[in-house]
Amino acid sequence: MGLQQHRHSKARVRRSRSVAMKMTAPKFAACPKCGEPKMPHRLCPSCGYYNEKITVAPAGE
Repeated sequence: MGLQQHRHSKARVRRSRSVAMKMTAPKFAACPKCGEPKMPHRLCPSCGYYNEKITVAPAGE
């Protein structure tokens, strides 16, 4: 089993770790009913449809 030869500083470890923990922007898809952008696998905030069925009343009504 290998042994470390030199200790890495906290800054060096955290800097390399920050690359792996980088946040990504959420992906959006177009709603098939109204065309507004929405997150996948969630109901559309503008028309209230999910999976071609109305689930909630739209926010404007």
